[in-house]
Formats: sequence, structure tokens, C-alpha cells
Amino acid sequence: MRRSIKILLLWLGGLLLAAPGWAAPPLVSPAELQALRAAGQVRIIDTREEAAYALQHVPDAVSAPYGRWRGPATNPGLVPPLPELTALVQSLGLTPEQRTVLVYTGTDSSDFATAARAYWTLKSLGVRELSILNGGLNAWRAAGLPVSNQPAVAPRSAWQPRFNPQWLATRSEVRQLLGNGQAVLVDSRPAPFFQGKVGHDAAKARGTLPGAVNLDSDLYFELGSAVLLDKASLAAEADAAHAAPGQTVVTFCNAGHWSATDWFVRSELLGEKNVKLYPGSIIDWSQAPEPLPMANEPPRLDKLRHMLATWAQRNLTFKTP
Repeated sequence: MRRSIKILLLWLGGLLLAAPGWAAPPLVSPAELQALRAAGQVRIIDTREEAAYALQHVPDAVSAPYGRWRGPATNPGLVPPLPELTALVQSLGLTPEQRTVLVYTGTDSSDFATAARAYWTLKSLGVRELSILNGGLNAWRAAGLPVSNQPAVAPRSAWQPRFNPQWLATRSEVRQLLGNGQAVLVDSRPAPFFQGKVGHDAAKARGTLPGAVNLDSDLYFELGSAVLLDKASLAAEADAAHAAPGQTVVTFCNAGHWSATDWFVRSELLGEKNVKLYPGSIIDWSQAPEPLPMANEPPRLDKLRHMLATWAQRNLTFKTP
């Protein structure tokens, strides 16, 4: 009897979550996702690597590894060409109306960013009923919910999406915003990147964008977890950027990864209207044909030492006698 009541409640909850006219919440709990599954009203997308997906995943989830949402290794933050994204969403059986939930592992804040970047991409393509499983697969398992090792395949869709640039900042747009007071540039990386002490291997320069504010996206999470803070705490952390009401906020990092989380928190959870992601971020900025200004860039001698150390690490092998 109790089991029947529990199933009924899950089914009713799924109907409410999936009902037309009800906007999908940006985050769902494991119980809410289970209700959607019970109602048969959701497409679950797993953004983890194929090997991890093969071991276990949320039942009925289809695999779409993070690399498929990204650019090449030389500039990984770039948005893939529209034909590639079209083939991806069609293989996942997606349409603008399809209720969709993204699942990541749930190990830490950087892990959450894989789902946030996929969310930003799908929203830009036109998916309207979109959520992320808060806490990822780890939270799902901690709730005692079932897992599967059987691959799922979605019925292919014929959707032809168009990319909406509303939440996109390009290199040229960011360049125009420098110093004009119309936007706040938020560097979502850990402080050593912002300070120019370390850099990404694919970046041709270290430091940050001129005038940027450093706000590590890790601050949005409970300590050592992949679960986001409550809304009031998120707002308090976001306020550290000192963006004026209505002012454009552009988030960036090394390659549009950590900054996707910052975009998600501000745009989707806090409801800020003018939030954009610069997906190419510092790697793209530093690879411009003409040198673009940087702040916190280390002195030339330090740069040379860093380049030599990097070259040595990649090319020299020391063998012990």
C-alpha cells in the first residue's frame, strides 16, 4: 500500500513538473528527476565521459560527453559549428519543447561546470524546458535511487536549431566593452590564474582582461561539494562583482568552463537579465591575430622562464641511471 502511494505521488509530481505552461526550474533534485522519469516526460542527458557512463548512469539517460559541447583542443572554449550541434541534438532526440535534464558526476564545482556549459549551449539553441540535476549522479545515488549500465538510445529528432547569440559575448564584443563602463567583466577562475601566476597551456598569455573582477565560481558551492548554495547565499557571492542594476555582466575563464557556472547562477538562478558568456575566454583572447591588452600579465622575463619551463616539461625526459 505504501509503495503504491509513493509511486502515485511520484507520478503526480512528474505531471506537475512537466505540465504545459510551467517553466522548468533550472535545478532539480534527485526526487524531482525521479518523478519526471516516472511520468515518462523527460530526456536525461549524461555529460560524463563514455567510460564513466558505461559503468553506471541514471536509467534512461543518453550519453553526450562534455567534449561534444566544446571546440578543438587548441581553443576548447569555442562553440562547435552549428551543423555539429544540430547532429548532436538530433541524436539525443531533442526538440525545443522536450523536457531535458542534464546530469554530471557530482564531485566538485568544476565538474558542475560541464553541465552548466551544456545547459548554456542548449538554451542558446532553443531548448526551453531545461534543468540540471543538482548534485549530479552522486546525489542521485546518495538518495538511494537506481542506476543502470545499459546504454539508452533516444529516438532521433528532425529539429533544425538556430543559435541565439543573446547570451554570447564574442572577442570583438568584449574588446568594445573594455573601459566603457557598460559592462562588468567577471573572471571566474581561481585567483592564481587571475593574478597571472599560472596559465592554461593553450593560452598564449597569462593574466586577465583589463578591469575584470575576480570571482572564483567555486564560491557558489557548499565547501568541497558539487551542490550549489541556497539562493540568498548565491546572491551574496554574486554581489561581490558590484554590477549595477541592468548593467551587462560578461563571465569568462580560460575556456568558457568555470564561467559557464557563473553565467548559470546569475542568469538562471538569480534572474539577472543581461548576463553573457565569453566562451572562448582567455585562450581565445590570447590567440587573437593582433595582441590584445591584458592585465596582471607577468613581466617579460617571467614569461620567458615560464615558456622555457613548459617546453622542458613537454620535451625533456630525464632517466635515472
